[in-house]
Order: sequence, then C-alpha cells, then structure tokens
Amino acid sequence: MTRPLARLLALSATAALTVAFYAQASAQATPAPEFAGIGRWFNSPPLRMEQLRGKVVLVDFWTRDCINCLHTLSHVQHWHTAYKDKGLVVVGVHTPELDAERPAEAVAQAIQRYGLSYPVAQDNDYKTWSAWHNAYWPALYLVDKQGHVVFSHIGEGDYERIEEAIQAALR
Repeated sequence: MTRPLARLLALSATAALTVAFYAQASAQATPAPEFAGIGRWFNSPPLRMEQLRGKVVLVDFWTRDCINCLHTLSHVQHWHTAYKDKGLVVVGVHTPELDAERPAEAVAQAIQRYGLSYPVAQDNDYKTWSAWHNAYWPALYLVDKQGHVVFSHIGEGDYERIEEAIQAALR
C-alpha cells in the first residue's frame, strides 16, 4: 500500500469513528443535570452546567479513599491539561463513601496530593450524585457543547476510548 493511500485510509477511519460517536451519542443524549447541593468548590468559583454551554465538560465522580478512583485521577488530570485550551472543562465531583472522606480539609489534601488543578465540587450530601443518577466510583460523564450527556464510563481502564470520545466531542 502506498503511503498516501495508507494516510487516506487512516483519516477515513478517524472520520468514521467521529461519525459513529455522534450517531451513538445523539441516540443516547440526555440533558446534563446541574451541580446540586455542592458544599464547597476547590480550584474554582461555583460552576453551573448552564454557564458551561458551548464547552465540552467531563464530569468525574470520585472519592479520595477509593483505589480505583485514585488510579484514574492522573488520566483525568492529563485530559484537563491536554484539552483545556481546546474547549474541555473537567469537573471532579468528590462524593464521599466513608465518613473520613467528608471533611473539606481531607478533600483539599487529596487534591493537592494528586496534583489536581481542575475544579472539584464537594458533594457530601449526594445531591449531584443523585441528580446524575450515578451509582459508582469512579464514573465519568462526557457532556457535549449543547449540554447533553453523550458518553459515560464506569470504573478504571479504557482510557484510549475515553480520550477518543473527548476528542470527538471537541471537533
């Protein structure tokens, strides 16, 4: 196969993935709920989904003592750093599983320890968790520029697929 033909096929595959992503996304898209009952915001003034329209938003539900959550944080931080100037807003939603995870100081220490520079909402009363009908840690939700949830992922792994979804939503 010639180099130009190989390049054309690769571009066609990327275009096909983008079309497939949006076909799947539009069939499943639901309006993203607001951040509700947030006790404190870290690294940011309070945010509202309404004010984030026109941006792609990645919402990450996590808690500081969940090992699976901790394994994902470096990936979430990477996406924030790599795509913030391209229209991605990452919002961590810290929803505690254990009482020891509730104090704001504990959340602040975790944010510092893991080098998180994106906004983090403290959801001690599970109001945002409930509004999003979330049931797992960690859980990622990707919201398109029109404010619709177009992709979700539960647990660790599949980082390439998640990044492809972010890239597709940013196009």
